[in-house]
Amino acid sequence: MGLPHEDWHLDQGNLDLSEIPPEGVFYNRMSASSHTREHRFAPELTAAVLSWLESHGRLVLNDSRALSLEVSKVAQYQALRAHGVRTPHTVAAVGKEHLLEAARSFPRPFITKHNRAGKGLGVQLFHSAEALERYVHSPAFEEPIDGITLLQEYIESPDSTITRCEFIGGKFFYAVRVDTSEGFEHCPADACRIDDAFCPTTEDPRPKFEIIGFYHPVLEKYEAFLRANGIQFAGIEFIRNADGELFTYDVNTNTNYNSDAETKAGKFGMRAIAETLGKELERLREKAKTGA
Repeated sequence: MGLPHEDWHLDQGNLDLSEIPPEGVFYNRMSASSHTREHRFAPELTAAVLSWLESHGRLVLNDSRALSLEVSKVAQYQALRAHGVRTPHTVAAVGKEHLLEAARSFPRPFITKHNRAGKGLGVQLFHSAEALERYVHSPAFEEPIDGITLLQEYIESPDSTITRCEFIGGKFFYAVRVDTSEGFEHCPADACRIDDAFCPTTEDPRPKFEIIGFYHPVLEKYEAFLRANGIQFAGIEFIRNADGELFTYDVNTNTNYNSDAETKAGKFGMRAIAETLGKELERLREKAKTGA
């Protein structure tokens, strides 16, 4: 689209708080899983930069409130429930013994996951507290980066799918159905795709990612949640149980898109994001001209 832009890689660096930030539209794409790419303190540096930008009145899309939700599922669930969105029963635990203590009285089956996570980090399914105990005391146990492990009720989808709703400019853009029969990693990005990872049992296997027609009253609640938390771009995931009840379990403010699904549907998330950013930049320029 030819828009002027500059990338700020915030995995490390310095910030002079006495300086005035440049004019412009700032789009935050910090990922909760940045530590898995050896960017351990990227969220902390990003938080500092966002605070600096916001203190000078700069326009930040996916602002510091969005970042605080990106790095904490506990915070996500509290904010979602404040807008009438149902989330799975969840207990947050720090320390292995406290995790095991919570599991002993938790309904079975259950899953564990990391509080600060992406890419399905720490997601494991357990049918007993004893199985969790063996895992926790084994070399396979993954320590969460913030120390918080979540114990969560397992919602079983009757058709082994979840739905991810994509929002651009705070408005619903499309929904993508994700086939979860192969496991818990639901990242739609092409970089996460593993080609030929299995041999299909039919000549026409169901695609892992498929953009579908979708409407549900929860979309209005999602949009209200996004408005209240400074989020313009996000993917929100939910699952239905056998009774058709909807449970929302993840908000990703560093959303990615699957090119195969988008090409088939003729809808392109990154293009729509660029168009939204372009409109915001033009609005900023007009405001500067009029002095409004």
